[in-house]
Amino acid sequence: MRVPVSWLREYVEVDASTQEIADRLAISTCEVEQVVRLGVADEDGNRGLFRVGRVLEAGKHPNADRLQLCRVDVGEGEPRQIVCGAWNFGAGATVAVALPGAVLPGGQRLEEVKLRGESSSGMILSEQELELGTDHSGILVLEDGPEPGTPLADVLPLGEEVLEVETTPNRGDLLSIYGIAREVAAIFRAELRPMPGTDPERDADENVDIRIEDFERCPRYVGRTFRDVRIGPSPHWLRARLVAAGMRPISNVVDATNYVMLALGSPLHAFDQTRLAEGRIVVRRASPNEEIRTLDGNLRVLTPEDLVIADAARPVAIAGIMGGEDSEVADGTTDLLLEAANFEPSGIQRTSERLGLRSEASGRWEKGVDPYLAEQAAVFCSQLFAEFAGARWIGEADAKEKLPEAPVVHLRPERTSALLGLDVPGDEQREILTALQFEVETDWNVRVPAWRMRDVTREVDLIEEVGRMKLDEVPFTLPTRREMFGRLSPEQQLRRLVEDALVGAGFSEAYTPSLVARDPRSDALRIPQPQSQDMAVLRSMLLPSLFEAARYNQSVGNSGIALFEIAHVYLPADGLPDERVHVGGLVEGSYGTAKGAVETVLGALGVQATFERGDHPLLHPGKTADLGLGVVGEVRPGLLEGTWSAFELDLALLVARVPERVEYEDVITYPAVRQDLAFAVEEDVPAGDLVAAAREAAGPELREMTPFDVYRGEQAGEGRKSIAFRVEFQSPERTLTDDEAASLRKKIVSALKAKFGAELRA
Repeated sequence: MRVPVSWLREYVEVDASTQEIADRLAISTCEVEQVVRLGVADEDGNRGLFRVGRVLEAGKHPNADRLQLCRVDVGEGEPRQIVCGAWNFGAGATVAVALPGAVLPGGQRLEEVKLRGESSSGMILSEQELELGTDHSGILVLEDGPEPGTPLADVLPLGEEVLEVETTPNRGDLLSIYGIAREVAAIFRAELRPMPGTDPERDADENVDIRIEDFERCPRYVGRTFRDVRIGPSPHWLRARLVAAGMRPISNVVDATNYVMLALGSPLHAFDQTRLAEGRIVVRRASPNEEIRTLDGNLRVLTPEDLVIADAARPVAIAGIMGGEDSEVADGTTDLLLEAANFEPSGIQRTSERLGLRSEASGRWEKGVDPYLAEQAAVFCSQLFAEFAGARWIGEADAKEKLPEAPVVHLRPERTSALLGLDVPGDEQREILTALQFEVETDWNVRVPAWRMRDVTREVDLIEEVGRMKLDEVPFTLPTRREMFGRLSPEQQLRRLVEDALVGAGFSEAYTPSLVARDPRSDALRIPQPQSQDMAVLRSMLLPSLFEAARYNQSVGNSGIALFEIAHVYLPADGLPDERVHVGGLVEGSYGTAKGAVETVLGALGVQATFERGDHPLLHPGKTADLGLGVVGEVRPGLLEGTWSAFELDLALLVARVPERVEYEDVITYPAVRQDLAFAVEEDVPAGDLVAAAREAAGPELREMTPFDVYRGEQAGEGRKSIAFRVEFQSPERTLTDDEAASLRKKIVSALKAKFGAELRA
């Protein structure tokens, strides 16, 4: 939003520079992206070279058909000769003139020059050249009054500073100049002037036919009627403000509605009343496939979800978003009906999104507008209609149900200091809230102003209001009550460890839906009325979802895929589902790849687990291990393209195994002796049993024994397999000799032969 600073200062009297205002707003209220300077700069007295001029003579240039040769009185006694290319003025016109030496807004410095043989001592200006508007088709002709030589800055806003601010979605009250002024007044403890607008004299008391059929979507509708309206351009100062605020001037009536919207934050709309069937306004839902051609020229097809403003026959506006062509204010309009209403935000947002139609008005309604603001907006706009268009106010209707009451929230001053970590005395808290126009009772019950009732509903919201006004005073130290702030629970800390371990192992975290099309468990829980067949079942495991994520990554050409997810699964149970948190992983590679990731997690948590032969519907029957916490194994062939391995563990069971104290061992600095051993055993002997027996036989000097290959074939024997292990012997006290390593190896071979009939293969 663009905030012209001269406009802002009309509503709040503050002794601070524009940059100081921007800096303080950025700390406490909203992002100030930049300060823009428009129009004529005043460095070195530049504005003194811009003056009011009166055209004494104007005629065709003797050497150019498209140029005028003018003599202009600029208050110097002797008129200046100026060549001009516009023809929308003549002798007697009062115009804006820049003298030689003046610097225009674009940076051009004027010099006295000759044009087609005639000297030109200055420039007669258009509003675009002064950055006061968008019209460059002709010269800016001033209203009668200013004398020649009058500084132009006394007549027009030649220079303007503009704050470009970005507000948060919960602060709809800041989408107005007056809303920003309220904040500035609170920040600087400055005087906030009353809201602008005074009712003009009312000429009659005609009936205005307003009917609301949906008070939920439109709780209030103020309609005012006017006669003898004269459509024309707005005053130059108002046009300049609209341009500075980012809006295009159109006509005095439309400009007045936009000006009030920007000033107060309540959108308005004006209808040509003669084009309303029976002069009536009906606020209702649209009929199926009802149509309206909006002001942008597009034909819109409506649904019963859309709220419309209709007359006795048809829609004339999409409520809160855009008016229709059929009731548009045009040059010949003489009778007006002014709408000042209040619309429910979510309905406006749904219609706006469905139609792909956004406007300045819809953006404000979506964020919420003070329901009590409509009346003052109608008053201010009526004043402008009377002043700028000569309109006579003749009728009014205010249709409404009971408007919402502002909430009352109890505040504990000591809670404020505790939560902020900063000692803020109660008197200062009261002063801050009062400056923000909250009503603070002696018992610390706080009445919220109407324009903040959507986002201030709890005690913590009031504490935030105090806190944001103290941000620039917060010291760079830890809060005084650190224990008040949340910390990770032990379970959350362990979950974070699991995430970090998997990320460190090269995995990327995935997020997949809890609802799936199908589940490997036949008794998986189905949704009674699913939104779609793709979201019909509550998943009982994470792996199918990770499979889908892997297929998508393969389809777009990614490789080296390693994914994990920590999320809920839902197991069948009596009554409500048994809701568990699992950690699942999927990685390209054989069984050992996923097993290594699991061992990394177990090591990070200090958990001991035994890998037993396991079974899982999605994993290879001969290459799956059960840990008692979950499973790890190779993915069944055919489920994914290539070789993949996966794991899925129950996080609660995993956390339950974490020891209360982790015993750390000194790092062994003596070198290890590494060997590869292969044993032929019966097919049903698990590799984990062989490792356990070997550790029992060799003792602590057997540091690692990891299977890395399985062979089945003629050399292993029928009904047998050969498992190859990578073995590592190491002592914390000395470097092992070859004889000592051989002795340890012999113990392992003897133990495995005695217990499993294992034969050492050459």
